[in-house]
Amino acid sequence: MRTNSCSAQMTLNHLKSLFSGIRLPRKKRFEHSIVSDKDGARFATPEDVAKYRAARLKCSTIADISCGIGGQTIYFAKECDMVYAVEIDAKKIDYARKNCKLLGIDNVEFICGDALSTEVIRQLPELDIVFSDPARPASEDMRDIGNLRPAIPEVISSYNSIASDFAFEAPPQLTPDRIPFECEKEYLSLDGKINRLNLYFGSLMKCDTSAVALPSRARIESVSDSQNLEPSERLAYFAYEPEESVERAGLLSQFANDLGKQAPDISLFLIDSKRLVLTSELPVEHPMLKNKYKVLNVLDFDTALINSFLKKNGFGTVILRAAVEPKEYWDIRNRLEDNLSGDRKAHLFLKDRKAILCEIL
Repeated sequence: MRTNSCSAQMTLNHLKSLFSGIRLPRKKRFEHSIVSDKDGARFATPEDVAKYRAARLKCSTIADISCGIGGQTIYFAKECDMVYAVEIDAKKIDYARKNCKLLGIDNVEFICGDALSTEVIRQLPELDIVFSDPARPASEDMRDIGNLRPAIPEVISSYNSIASDFAFEAPPQLTPDRIPFECEKEYLSLDGKINRLNLYFGSLMKCDTSAVALPSRARIESVSDSQNLEPSERLAYFAYEPEESVERAGLLSQFANDLGKQAPDISLFLIDSKRLVLTSELPVEHPMLKNKYKVLNVLDFDTALINSFLKKNGFGTVILRAAVEPKEYWDIRNRLEDNLSGDRKAHLFLKDRKAILCEIL
């Protein structure tokens, strides 16, 4: 059967319009293609984060304020009976509609408008939870929770007549002491890197501060009787890098105390202003340790001396984990790896001109 060429062209144009902006998913960010412009895809919630957050906020009826292109909305719709997606940007909410349609999601009602306006709020029923991912300045010398829009107090004030529980996304650069609200401060790391900060109010609050590692969903919560951990000058046989969420949440001492059940001698060892490890003579296991090392040697930072040690012990690659100028990095690394031919990989940390050579377990 022949197809009318005009009709076929109209269909093709319609498909091009519908699927314009679809991009292949980045590894470990989206499990499916999304319809978006460049900025929408860049700031969309990663899949593992969206799934975790939707599971934690599972309820009957939820409002997703500032829903953007729908990255989080999609997963709310999979966990909740009804989702109300609110977005002031008509272009973004159009992308969100298309993304839900592509996935066959039909339990989302989209509302385009100012989330704080009475026109929007009167369209909403009684809600179990209001979730808001507010906009923030593109750049700041220091992130300030007061610069979020819509502001957290304004959202709570505007919606407290139809909802009692609230959750917000905030910049993960904020430390717990810079959040002036009574809420749970939950720091999420994704694949070992800090990724999100969630704030939970009302009955959603489980503790003061928590840390979660994704995709494993391992979690620790603050307790009132945790003892402070003092840095040690001694590096033991094993070294461990904790998830960044643990550090940002200020739960490092509590985490070390928990690990002390496996290794009573565990202590904190500061390498430089950006790097630290937990260290012990006994091995420990925990899903919130992103890297575990065996400490091989501590040498003066002499590239020829280090190269000789690596060559004798069958190493072929050196990962330089030190605060060096970018233009110097490859020069130093090339000297460290000169004529190495082994199949082992060393990680080199630098503390006070001492090279700490480690190997991942």
